[in-house]
Amino acid sequence: MHQILLYYKYVNIEDPQALLNEQRSFCESLNLKGRIILSKEGINGTVEGLAEDTQKYISVMLADTRFKDMNFKISEGTGNAFPKLSIKLRNELVSGHLGEDDVDPNVTTGKYITAEQLHELFKSGEEFYIIDMRNDYEHKVGYFKNSILPALSNFRDLPKILGDLEHLKDKKIITVCTGGVRCEKASGYLVKKGFKYVYQLHNGIVTYMEKYPNEDFLGKLYVFDGRVVMGFDTESDKHVIVSNCDKCGKPSENYVDCAYKHCKGHRHFICCTNCYSEDGKPYCSQECFEKSRVEINATR
Repeated sequence: MHQILLYYKYVNIEDPQALLNEQRSFCESLNLKGRIILSKEGINGTVEGLAEDTQKYISVMLADTRFKDMNFKISEGTGNAFPKLSIKLRNELVSGHLGEDDVDPNVTTGKYITAEQLHELFKSGEEFYIIDMRNDYEHKVGYFKNSILPALSNFRDLPKILGDLEHLKDKKIITVCTGGVRCEKASGYLVKKGFKYVYQLHNGIVTYMEKYPNEDFLGKLYVFDGRVVMGFDTESDKHVIVSNCDKCGKPSENYVDCAYKHCKGHRHFICCTNCYSEDGKPYCSQECFEKSRVEINATR
Protein backbone atom coordinates (compact mmCIF):
# COMPACT_ATOMS: atom_id res chain seq x y z
CA MET A 1 0.00 0.00 0.00
CA HIS A 2 1.22 3.48 -0.87
CA GLN A 3 1.00 6.45 1.48
CA ILE A 4 1.27 10.18 0.91
CA LEU A 5 2.85 12.33 3.61
CA LEU A 6 2.06 16.03 3.94
CA TYR A 7 4.18 17.96 6.42
CA TYR A 8 5.90 21.25 7.21
CA LYS A 9 7.82 22.95 9.98
CA TYR A 10 8.90 26.54 10.40
CA VAL A 11 12.29 26.22 12.07
CA ASN A 12 15.68 27.82 11.55
CA ILE A 13 17.78 25.84 9.08
CA GLU A 14 21.36 27.05 9.20
CA ASP A 15 22.50 25.15 6.11
CA PRO A 16 19.58 24.44 3.75
CA GLN A 17 21.91 23.06 1.05
CA ALA A 18 23.26 20.43 3.42
CA LEU A 19 19.72 19.45 4.36
CA LEU A 20 18.80 19.24 0.68
CA ASN A 21 21.65 16.82 0.06
CA GLU A 22 20.59 14.71 3.04
CA GLN A 23 16.95 14.68 1.97
CA ARG A 24 17.75 13.73 -1.60
CA SER A 25 19.96 10.81 -0.57
CA PHE A 26 17.48 9.63 2.06
CA CYS A 27 14.38 9.90 -0.14
CA GLU A 28 16.10 8.15 -3.04
CA SER A 29 17.13 5.28 -0.75
CA LEU A 30 13.44 4.85 0.18
CA ASN A 31 12.18 5.29 -3.39
CA LEU A 32 10.07 8.27 -2.33
CA LYS A 33 8.73 10.69 -4.92
CA GLY A 34 7.23 14.10 -4.37
CA ARG A 35 8.04 17.74 -3.74
CA ILE A 36 10.07 19.18 -0.89
CA ILE A 37 10.75 22.89 -0.40
CA LEU A 38 13.63 23.92 1.85
CA SER A 39 14.69 27.34 3.04
CA LYS A 40 16.23 28.98 6.05
CA GLU A 41 12.61 29.18 7.30
CA GLY A 42 12.19 25.40 7.46
CA ILE A 43 10.76 22.54 5.41
CA ASN A 44 7.52 21.95 3.50
CA GLY A 45 6.97 18.62 1.78
CA THR A 46 4.64 16.11 0.20
CA VAL A 47 6.07 12.70 -0.62
CA GLU A 48 4.69 9.31 -1.63
CA GLY A 49 6.02 5.81 -1.19
CA LEU A 50 5.24 2.37 0.15
CA ALA A 51 3.88 2.48 3.70
CA GLU A 52 6.95 0.79 5.18
CA ASP A 53 9.19 3.40 3.53
CA THR A 54 7.11 6.42 4.48
CA GLN A 55 7.11 5.18 8.08
CA LYS A 56 10.92 4.94 7.98
CA TYR A 57 11.01 8.50 6.67
CA ILE A 58 8.80 9.70 9.53
CA SER A 59 10.91 7.92 12.16
CA VAL A 60 14.18 9.42 10.93
CA MET A 61 12.71 12.92 10.60
CA LEU A 62 11.28 12.87 14.12
CA ALA A 63 14.67 11.78 15.46
CA ASP A 64 16.11 15.07 14.17
CA THR A 65 15.80 17.66 16.97
CA ARG A 66 14.78 20.30 14.43
CA PHE A 67 11.73 18.29 13.42
CA LYS A 68 10.97 16.30 16.58
CA ASP A 69 7.43 17.66 16.93
CA MET A 70 6.58 17.91 13.22
CA ASN A 71 3.13 16.62 12.33
CA PHE A 72 2.70 14.25 9.39
CA LYS A 73 -0.66 14.09 7.64
CA ILE A 74 -0.98 10.61 6.14
CA SER A 75 -3.37 9.68 3.34
CA GLU A 76 -3.72 6.76 0.97
CA GLY A 77 -1.59 7.05 -2.15
CA THR A 78 -1.97 5.77 -5.67
CA GLY A 79 1.64 4.90 -6.45
CA ASN A 80 1.81 7.55 -9.18
CA ALA A 81 0.84 10.75 -7.38
CA PHE A 82 4.19 12.27 -8.37
CA PRO A 83 6.29 11.67 -11.51
CA LYS A 84 9.60 12.16 -9.71
CA LEU A 85 11.37 13.50 -6.65
CA SER A 86 11.86 17.28 -6.64
CA ILE A 87 13.72 19.06 -3.84
CA LYS A 88 14.29 22.80 -4.16
CA LEU A 89 15.79 25.65 -2.18
CA ARG A 90 13.62 28.75 -1.85
CA ASN A 91 13.81 32.05 -0.01
CA GLU A 92 10.55 31.21 1.79
CA LEU A 93 8.42 28.12 2.32
CA VAL A 94 5.25 29.65 0.93
CA SER A 95 5.56 30.98 -2.60
CA GLY A 96 4.60 34.64 -2.61
CA HIS A 97 6.55 37.06 -0.42
CA LEU A 98 4.50 39.60 1.55
CA GLY A 99 7.14 42.31 1.19
CA GLU A 100 7.97 44.50 4.14
CA ASP A 101 4.99 43.04 6.00
CA ASP A 102 6.30 39.48 5.79
CA VAL A 103 6.20 37.65 9.11
CA ASP A 104 8.21 35.02 10.93
CA PRO A 105 5.67 32.43 12.16
CA ASN A 106 8.02 31.52 15.00
CA VAL A 107 7.56 35.07 16.28
CA THR A 108 4.08 36.13 15.14
CA THR A 109 1.20 33.83 14.28
CA GLY A 110 -2.40 33.11 15.20
CA LYS A 111 -3.45 30.80 18.00
CA TYR A 112 -3.91 27.16 17.11
CA ILE A 113 -7.39 25.70 17.07
CA THR A 114 -7.62 21.93 16.68
CA ALA A 115 -10.01 20.06 14.43
CA GLU A 116 -11.87 18.91 17.53
CA GLN A 117 -12.20 22.46 18.85
CA LEU A 118 -13.43 23.76 15.51
CA HIS A 119 -15.94 20.93 15.32
CA GLU A 120 -17.34 21.95 18.71
CA LEU A 121 -17.35 25.58 17.61
CA PHE A 122 -19.55 24.72 14.64
CA LYS A 123 -22.06 23.18 17.03
CA SER A 124 -21.87 25.93 19.66
CA GLY A 125 -23.65 28.72 17.83
CA GLU A 126 -20.82 31.12 18.76
CA GLU A 127 -20.01 33.86 16.26
CA PHE A 128 -16.85 33.18 14.29
CA TYR A 129 -15.62 33.56 10.72
CA ILE A 130 -13.54 31.13 8.69
CA ILE A 131 -11.23 32.73 6.14
CA ASP A 132 -9.94 30.39 3.45
CA MET A 133 -6.32 31.27 2.67
CA ARG A 134 -6.01 28.98 -0.34
CA ASN A 135 -6.02 30.06 -3.97
CA ASP A 136 -9.38 30.60 -5.64
CA TYR A 137 -9.07 27.55 -7.91
CA GLU A 138 -8.58 25.40 -4.79
CA HIS A 139 -11.71 26.40 -2.91
CA LYS A 140 -13.70 26.18 -6.13
CA VAL A 141 -14.06 22.43 -5.54
CA GLY A 142 -14.43 22.43 -1.75
CA TYR A 143 -14.71 24.73 1.28
CA PHE A 144 -16.04 25.05 4.82
CA LYS A 145 -19.69 26.01 4.94
CA ASN A 146 -20.31 29.74 5.38
CA SER A 147 -16.60 30.48 5.03
CA ILE A 148 -15.13 33.61 3.47
CA LEU A 149 -13.43 32.81 0.16
CA PRO A 150 -11.12 35.69 -0.82
CA ALA A 151 -10.16 36.11 -4.47
CA LEU A 152 -6.55 34.96 -4.05
CA SER A 153 -4.79 33.77 -7.17
CA ASN A 154 -1.50 33.63 -5.27
CA PHE A 155 -0.52 33.90 -1.59
CA ARG A 156 1.29 37.17 -2.26
CA ASP A 157 -2.11 38.71 -3.11
CA LEU A 158 -3.05 38.62 0.57
CA PRO A 159 -2.37 42.36 1.12
CA LYS A 160 -4.69 43.17 -1.80
CA ILE A 161 -7.74 41.61 -0.16
CA LEU A 162 -7.03 43.00 3.32
CA GLY A 163 -9.61 45.76 2.82
CA ASP A 164 -12.32 43.14 2.30
CA LEU A 165 -11.58 41.78 5.77
CA GLU A 166 -11.35 45.04 7.72
CA HIS A 167 -14.85 44.59 9.18
CA LEU A 168 -13.62 41.49 10.99
CA LYS A 169 -10.82 43.15 12.97
CA ASP A 170 -12.72 42.74 16.24
CA LYS A 171 -14.26 39.37 15.40
CA LYS A 172 -13.08 35.82 16.03
CA ILE A 173 -11.53 34.61 12.79
CA ILE A 174 -10.06 31.25 11.87
CA THR A 175 -7.71 30.94 8.93
CA VAL A 176 -7.65 27.63 7.07
CA CYS A 177 -5.53 26.05 4.33
CA THR A 178 -4.69 22.55 3.13
CA GLY A 179 -2.09 21.45 5.66
CA GLY A 180 -1.43 24.57 7.72
CA VAL A 181 1.76 26.02 6.24
CA ARG A 182 0.07 29.02 4.61
CA CYS A 183 -2.03 29.78 7.68
CA GLU A 184 1.04 30.05 9.84
CA LYS A 185 2.03 33.11 7.84
CA ALA A 186 -1.43 34.37 6.92
CA SER A 187 -2.63 34.42 10.51
CA GLY A 188 0.57 36.16 11.61
CA TYR A 189 0.06 38.74 8.89
CA LEU A 190 -3.46 39.48 10.15
CA VAL A 191 -2.20 39.76 13.72
CA LYS A 192 0.44 42.22 12.53
CA LYS A 193 -2.30 44.22 10.78
CA GLY A 194 -4.30 44.67 13.96
CA PHE A 195 -6.80 41.80 13.90
CA LYS A 196 -7.49 40.97 17.53
CA TYR A 197 -8.78 37.41 17.66
CA VAL A 198 -6.91 35.38 15.08
CA TYR A 199 -6.81 31.59 15.06
CA GLN A 200 -5.51 29.05 12.59
CA LEU A 201 -6.73 25.51 12.00
CA HIS A 202 -3.93 23.33 13.33
CA ASN A 203 -2.67 20.80 10.77
CA GLY A 204 -5.04 22.10 8.14
CA ILE A 205 -8.24 21.16 6.37
CA VAL A 206 -7.04 17.65 5.55
CA THR A 207 -6.95 16.78 9.27
CA TYR A 208 -10.48 18.09 9.81
CA MET A 209 -11.81 16.16 6.83
CA GLU A 210 -10.23 12.93 8.03
CA LYS A 211 -11.72 13.27 11.51
CA TYR A 212 -15.11 14.56 10.38
CA PRO A 213 -15.71 13.43 6.78
CA ASN A 214 -18.55 15.26 5.04
CA GLU A 215 -19.22 17.42 8.09
CA ASP A 216 -18.81 21.19 7.78
CA PHE A 217 -16.29 20.94 4.92
CA LEU A 218 -18.26 20.66 1.70
CA GLY A 219 -16.93 19.04 -1.48
CA LYS A 220 -13.39 17.78 -1.96
CA LEU A 221 -9.95 19.06 -1.06
CA TYR A 222 -7.66 20.28 -3.84
CA VAL A 223 -4.19 18.72 -3.53
CA PHE A 224 -1.00 19.35 -5.46
CA ASP A 225 -0.32 15.86 -6.73
CA GLY A 226 -1.64 13.40 -9.28
CA ARG A 227 -4.89 12.91 -7.38
CA VAL A 228 -5.75 16.61 -7.94
CA VAL A 229 -8.68 16.37 -5.49
CA MET A 230 -9.30 14.06 -2.55
CA GLY A 231 -11.96 13.31 0.01
CA PHE A 232 -12.92 10.87 2.72
CA ASP A 233 -15.96 8.61 2.51
CA THR A 234 -17.02 10.36 -0.69
CA GLU A 235 -19.46 7.58 -1.59
CA SER A 236 -21.56 8.51 1.41
CA ASP A 237 -24.96 10.18 0.91
CA LYS A 238 -23.59 13.01 3.07
CA HIS A 239 -20.98 13.96 0.48
CA VAL A 240 -21.94 17.17 -1.30
CA ILE A 241 -20.59 18.25 -4.69
CA VAL A 242 -20.19 22.03 -4.67
CA SER A 243 -18.45 22.51 -8.02
CA ASN A 244 -19.81 22.40 -11.55
CA CYS A 245 -18.49 21.45 -14.95
CA ASP A 246 -17.16 24.59 -16.64
CA LYS A 247 -18.65 23.46 -19.94
CA CYS A 248 -22.16 22.17 -19.21
CA GLY A 249 -22.73 23.46 -15.67
CA LYS A 250 -23.66 20.10 -14.19
CA PRO A 251 -22.21 19.00 -10.80
CA SER A 252 -18.67 17.67 -11.18
CA GLU A 253 -15.43 17.41 -9.19
CA ASN A 254 -13.32 16.28 -12.13
CA TYR A 255 -10.43 18.78 -12.25
CA VAL A 256 -8.34 18.42 -15.43
CA ASP A 257 -5.77 20.20 -17.58
CA CYS A 258 -6.63 21.15 -21.13
CA ALA A 259 -5.45 18.27 -23.33
CA TYR A 260 -3.96 20.68 -25.88
CA LYS A 261 -0.34 20.95 -24.78
CA HIS A 262 0.04 24.46 -26.24
CA CYS A 263 -3.11 25.86 -24.61
CA LYS A 264 -2.38 29.58 -24.13
CA GLY A 265 -3.78 29.71 -20.63
CA HIS A 266 -2.49 26.28 -19.64
CA ARG A 267 -6.11 25.96 -18.60
CA HIS A 268 -6.89 24.00 -15.45
CA PHE A 269 -10.61 23.49 -15.22
CA ILE A 270 -13.48 21.29 -14.06
CA CYS A 271 -14.91 19.11 -16.81
CA CYS A 272 -17.29 16.18 -16.46
CA THR A 273 -16.50 13.16 -18.59
CA ASN A 274 -19.64 13.76 -20.64
CA CYS A 275 -18.02 16.93 -21.94
CA TYR A 276 -14.81 15.27 -23.11
CA SER A 277 -14.27 15.69 -26.83
CA GLU A 278 -14.69 12.96 -29.42
CA ASP A 279 -11.11 11.77 -28.89
CA GLY A 280 -11.92 11.06 -25.24
CA LYS A 281 -9.89 13.99 -23.89
CA PRO A 282 -10.86 17.26 -22.13
CA TYR A 283 -10.28 20.55 -23.97
CA CYS A 284 -11.04 23.94 -22.48
CA SER A 285 -12.36 25.21 -25.81
CA GLN A 286 -13.28 24.15 -29.32
CA GLU A 287 -10.27 26.14 -30.51
CA CYS A 288 -7.88 24.01 -28.46
CA PHE A 289 -9.53 20.84 -29.73
CA GLU A 290 -9.22 21.93 -33.36
CA LYS A 291 -5.58 23.00 -32.97
CA SER A 292 -4.79 19.65 -31.37
CA ARG A 293 -6.38 17.84 -34.33
CA VAL A 294 -4.35 19.90 -36.80
CA GLU A 295 -1.08 19.06 -35.03
CA ILE A 296 -1.88 15.36 -34.85
CA ASN A 297 -2.84 15.21 -38.54
CA ALA A 298 0.31 17.07 -39.48
CA THR A 299 2.48 14.35 -37.90
CA ARG A 300 0.76 11.49 -39.71
